[in-house]
Amino acid sequence: MFLRNITFICALLLVWSLSVKATSTPYHISIDSRKIVLKGVPFSFTVNILSSNGEIDHGARGVIELYGFKIVGADGILRPPEEVETRSGTITIDNAVFLSAGQNKISVEFGNARASKTIPTLPGILSLAPPLIAIGLAVLFKEVLLSLFAGIWIGAVFLAGYNPISGFLVAIDKYIVPSLANKDHAAVILFSMGLGGMVGLIARNGGMHGVVEKISKYAKSARSGQIATLSMGLLIFFDDYANTLLVGNTMRPFTDKLKISREKLSFLVDATAAPIASIAFVSTWIGFQNGLIKQGFDAVNLDMDPYVAFISSIPYSFYAFIMLGLIVITATRARDFGPMLTAERRAQQTGKVIRDGAKPLAGADLSELELPENLDKRWYNAMIPIGFVIVTTIVGLYFNGRAALGASAETMAFHEIIGNANSFTVLMWAAFGGSILAGIMSLSQKLMNLQETVDAYLNGIKSMVYAMVILVLAWSLGAIAADLSTADYVLHITRGLFSPNLLPAMTFIVAALIGFSTGTSWGTMAILTPIVIPMAYHLPIEAGIDASLQSTILLGTIAAVLSGACFGDHCSPISDTTILSSMASGADHIDHVKTQLPYAFLAAGVAVVFGYIPAGYGMNPYLSIVLGIGALYLIHWKISKPVIVT
Repeated sequence: MFLRNITFICALLLVWSLSVKATSTPYHISIDSRKIVLKGVPFSFTVNILSSNGEIDHGARGVIELYGFKIVGADGILRPPEEVETRSGTITIDNAVFLSAGQNKISVEFGNARASKTIPTLPGILSLAPPLIAIGLAVLFKEVLLSLFAGIWIGAVFLAGYNPISGFLVAIDKYIVPSLANKDHAAVILFSMGLGGMVGLIARNGGMHGVVEKISKYAKSARSGQIATLSMGLLIFFDDYANTLLVGNTMRPFTDKLKISREKLSFLVDATAAPIASIAFVSTWIGFQNGLIKQGFDAVNLDMDPYVAFISSIPYSFYAFIMLGLIVITATRARDFGPMLTAERRAQQTGKVIRDGAKPLAGADLSELELPENLDKRWYNAMIPIGFVIVTTIVGLYFNGRAALGASAETMAFHEIIGNANSFTVLMWAAFGGSILAGIMSLSQKLMNLQETVDAYLNGIKSMVYAMVILVLAWSLGAIAADLSTADYVLHITRGLFSPNLLPAMTFIVAALIGFSTGTSWGTMAILTPIVIPMAYHLPIEAGIDASLQSTILLGTIAAVLSGACFGDHCSPISDTTILSSMASGADHIDHVKTQLPYAFLAAGVAVVFGYIPAGYGMNPYLSIVLGIGALYLIHWKISKPVIVT
């Protein structure tokens, strides 16, 4: 009996001790935040109250105490963090900031539970180093691959605690490999290689040369050749990737024959890709743009259809319209300026469409292809596969969008269905379908045997390899910029510098800087749109601006994000569409960037002065476009010179 009592008492003591321990520290705390933050730049983090099994305890009630950082108030004043009450087991802290670089610590208390997390904090200026180093080295040494990798490596060194060896390993393992493994990126690579293979086939079976011979009957000068090129670019409005690759590869043999420089061809291709896709009523951009606009509207409880807002904002996409006007002026007047003038005169006077020592992204497998003398060069052997790619892309976008939407597609408009399609998947269908069709046509007409068909297809793919490597590195650098909060830093240093009337203009400039630094238009839009829409909605109201001008500022700001992102992506050396334009046109990438930049900056300057600044004060956007293109015409006439000197 005595032993039984002792055992019973011991059991009670054990249960009591466990219960005391459980009640004294019933919770665990986890802190989720960015791997690295920037000195003085606000960031967000999340505190999770976890139960004993490691899951978020949604029933947790109490006060969370915070230490180790400051909070930026709505008035811009820094304050110590206050106690925060949680009723769901999780809470997000916004606008936290560290005022010094180094290893900073966030500390959290909840009841008797405590936790802390050390977050490396970098000087903000370092976040600009990777893209600026990559761009600077590429322009200085004319070597894209090493320049891009240098930017990636420098960024990885910062992320790895300034250790150059760890940075090298991180650059490869954490950034380059995931960029290649990304599903959408892989789709772009496969689409590009598939289209390259198709181009290899239609180049070898004489189709490309047939197109050149056919068009040459109607366009017999450099001027008419440029007009034909930009016209084709305007027709393929539904996707910038398809536009770039189709127009560049199709028109290259033709423009070479007319002694149009590869620099000019790549400019015409690049300038009619993103600009036309960004303002088209139906394109692969629509779903993405509308989703971002809706996110911004939801943040301010604005009951407005995002597609209606997008359509209403199109007249305010001044950069796109000005750039399209610039290429028309340039093509029709046969006058250029800056490095482009030098390139065009070289091509016209010497027949060299690329400079001596240039490294065109399109391989010699296509650009130096010699055809058998007795080969019948039939134009339809190129145009039928190319037409198939275009039609398949449009039809595929529609049916892919319907499949994604399911039953709801029955009540949606055509543009909404297209906007919800997976363009990467559809483009792969089109490219490989076009390749198969080109191969069948070559074999059925006995233009090539099976082995020659396979070899031609592989030669086309090989011509894309160099550009694909650059694309992977460009994507990796974009990921580095995201982890280093490059865009956040640009926003931070430009915030609070302008009045509501200047919001469209400043938004365009900030979007252009972010797009140029990161090389991605969609990434820039994703970053800025949710931020600037609330600003464009609230700031005019707070300033007492009338309702009509409030609407103008809102629409102008929405368009400024899209156009600014388009500008940055359009002329950044690390942009995928810029790289694809060089690749499809067979141009040296750095030569393409150098010759295009003066035109892009001219269009951007005119768009700001005649478009975005007046829009903030209520000027009619159509009048701005007319005045802008008129001013562009006069400026171009003043600074340009005839390509052919008489």
